[in-house]
Amino acid sequence: MTDTNRRRGRTVAVAATLAGLVAGALALPLPAAAASEVPTAPVVDANTTWRYLDDGTDPARGDANLRVWTTTGYDDTAWKQAQGGFGAKGGKLAAVGPRTPKTLLNQYLNGTSAPNVPTFFFRSSFTLEAGVADRVADVVGDLVYDDGAVVWINGQRVAGLHADRVTESSNLQYAGSGNSDPTAASFTADGDVLVDGVNTVAVALYQDRETSSDIYLDVPSIRLIEETEPGVVVPTPPSRVILTPTETPDVSQSFSWLAGDASHTTGQVQIRPAAGGDVRTVDAYAAGAVNGNPLQHFSATVDGLTAATAYEYRVGLEGAWGAWTEFTTEDPTDTDFQFVYYGDAQIGLDSTWPKVVAMAEASAPDSIGSVHAGDLIDTASNETQWINWFKGMQTSAATTNVMAAPGNHEYSGDKLMKSWKANFEYPHNNPSTETIGDLADLAVGDTDVAKQYAAYFAHWTQFATETVYFTDYQGVRFITINATRDTTFLTPDGLPACSGAECPSTKIAALWTQFQAAWLDHVLTESPSKWNVVTFHQPVYSTSAGRDEPVLRQYWVPVFQEHDIDLVMMGHDHTYARGYNNEDVTETPGITDGPVYIVSNSGAKHYELETDAKNVWTNNGATQVLRGAGVTTYQVIDVTADSLHYRSYLAEKTAAATTDLAVGAVYDEFTVTKTDEGEKWVTEAGVEPPVEEPDTTRPEVTLVAPAAAGPFRELAVQVDATDDRGLQRIVANIYQGGKLVKSTQTPVGGAKAGTHRATVQLPSGDYTVKYNAQDAAGNISKTSTFAVTVDATAPKATIKDGASYTAKSGEVFRLISFKLYDAGKIDRVEINGKVKDLSDDAWSDVNFIKPGVFGAVAGANTLTVYDVAGNTSVVEFTLG
Repeated sequence: MTDTNRRRGRTVAVAATLAGLVAGALALPLPAAAASEVPTAPVVDANTTWRYLDDGTDPARGDANLRVWTTTGYDDTAWKQAQGGFGAKGGKLAAVGPRTPKTLLNQYLNGTSAPNVPTFFFRSSFTLEAGVADRVADVVGDLVYDDGAVVWINGQRVAGLHADRVTESSNLQYAGSGNSDPTAASFTADGDVLVDGVNTVAVALYQDRETSSDIYLDVPSIRLIEETEPGVVVPTPPSRVILTPTETPDVSQSFSWLAGDASHTTGQVQIRPAAGGDVRTVDAYAAGAVNGNPLQHFSATVDGLTAATAYEYRVGLEGAWGAWTEFTTEDPTDTDFQFVYYGDAQIGLDSTWPKVVAMAEASAPDSIGSVHAGDLIDTASNETQWINWFKGMQTSAATTNVMAAPGNHEYSGDKLMKSWKANFEYPHNNPSTETIGDLADLAVGDTDVAKQYAAYFAHWTQFATETVYFTDYQGVRFITINATRDTTFLTPDGLPACSGAECPSTKIAALWTQFQAAWLDHVLTESPSKWNVVTFHQPVYSTSAGRDEPVLRQYWVPVFQEHDIDLVMMGHDHTYARGYNNEDVTETPGITDGPVYIVSNSGAKHYELETDAKNVWTNNGATQVLRGAGVTTYQVIDVTADSLHYRSYLAEKTAAATTDLAVGAVYDEFTVTKTDEGEKWVTEAGVEPPVEEPDTTRPEVTLVAPAAAGPFRELAVQVDATDDRGLQRIVANIYQGGKLVKSTQTPVGGAKAGTHRATVQLPSGDYTVKYNAQDAAGNISKTSTFAVTVDATAPKATIKDGASYTAKSGEVFRLISFKLYDAGKIDRVEINGKVKDLSDDAWSDVNFIKPGVFGAVAGANTLTVYDVAGNTSVVEFTLG
């Protein structure tokens, strides 16, 4: 940072010396000199004229100082001059990705074909009045370049962008990233590089290789940040103001913003009812300064609000407040509203993106907010891109809730997602061992495997915060999950050692996906909302060429299907697709009854569609209703009590777009209709859902067990039921003598078929089972009965008297006989495992047992007696 005291001391010393000289010569007081102001407008902007060299020659011209061309005294009068942006595509003035240059560069050394000119050189200047340079704290610049760039101010290098291959041995060299589209970036330099008077900005623009297809440079802004006195609040208002939901959006609201100046080390929210009332002030917490930007991010959550109420708020601090802005808390009684779904913004953030958002705002005036399927930006460490994303969302983000999912580019240059967590404040209801069901058992125990599972789960519980979350808003559960499996992000510090195929470290990507799947199952099972929608980045059914996500499909699609989630909103593929899983096909064309899977693209980056032979949808049991390339869309979903009406609008298209529709047209449309009982249909535009007649049909029930009247040692009951529109519960009650002795039932939850099972322990006696089922509409089946007998008493075995039946000496029998009795009838006996069936009478006999008879042996013997109900008695005896 700039040494403020050194700057101020140098200025004061010079002023004092001059004053002393003048006073000594003239002995007259001097009038106070007016201080020159630091320019508030950019000193370089899109209209700045640049001198440039594009003929492949070395600008040093043999000078010993290789970088002499970056200094102020260098003579560039022989160079060409023009305004930016500069570029070429195949040697012609044409679009380079989403950007079209104003000035054509000479792309090739021979003027017509490869090899390319390796390096292009640019110079411009601006002038500062006397005393201004000392008052500048920082120089902040924005560049858009392809493929690499280095920036100098007054001969000092201040930025290198994809410049790892740049050396100090030559001005002419190939370097850069080889990205397909121009990259937007920003840089910050210390104000010490500036001087009063003329300041020279020099840029070297590099081609990645001699056969690169294009070249591009634009410098939309270089601006100066004024030094401030210690403790003085600079009255610059905050930026990047955004509303994000809480778990209770009816009575609370989260706010985030970026400080207006580095001197803003604290932040607050002030809020008041829009209709009038007291102002509350709530302190914010500092969420961090990231990406080399000295400005602090702040977040605050305000609770104690009133549902369905308009509030005005402002953020900042005393002396630097933002504007008062209005929002409305959730109205739990309002079932009619809109929300917007965006795919990747990523490319064209300063051109395509603001246009897309403006069109969406106009199409969704009743929107409560927006969901974003990841890749909001191209490089997470690039502050210029975040500035442009927020600029496009400026009104929407400050007045309605933003529910964003991270994509793989949110990890680009920021593996720990510090930018994401600084910019957004989301509910902390992410997965933990309390919400992942049986999967948590893997982390229990003292084995190396269990310890490693525990370490991963603890780490993910912390790091999933604000990247995996949900909120319930007016009957819709909005769920966001994180489909990116970056090992840097997912691996904890100090991971316990573990070796072998069972260790979780061998399957991090799959386990992270499974971790969220278990949480999803929990969140959907517990959802109180009629509608459930999910947003994430990489699609379970990929659309663009060469892409496939089998791990996501393996773990997430079964959860979506089991819970019949309503919308699955995805991005990543820079194409459009919408369809369904084939198990949800109905007999009526144009009608399905399961989740709708959607891939959308809301930026200026476009990929080609996969071939029919490699179509991930059709090769994995799914159908694409519509797919398209070269299209930029946004989606508006109208929510009512009984329907979700989805429209995708065409915001922009390329020359290679797969549609003839005009920009602004509805590109895709369908409706999800759902009754309060859970019956659902997804209908294509123009197709009417089936007419729902009143349900007056009773369920059908079947008693599967018991199949006979008994007797039974314990009563096992099974009742099966069906209903064409869904069952609520199945009941089986047990009566004795007209009195209820046991009630059993199973909730079915709307399924069309169900089974109730119960095993009941009862005293011996005669009973009646009464059973029925109730459907979701309240219809009750005919109550049927079945009489059963329970015999819970064991049979009796008594040794017969009389020498002809039983003879013994001490405890040893030479001969033994038994009289058997059971009110429920004797079934069989076993002697040492040898079975003898009896006549199923109440009374029976087993006579003249001695060694060699009925399996008896000399020594210890066991007699087991079974009654018809399965009760047993055991007698031990010894034969000699």
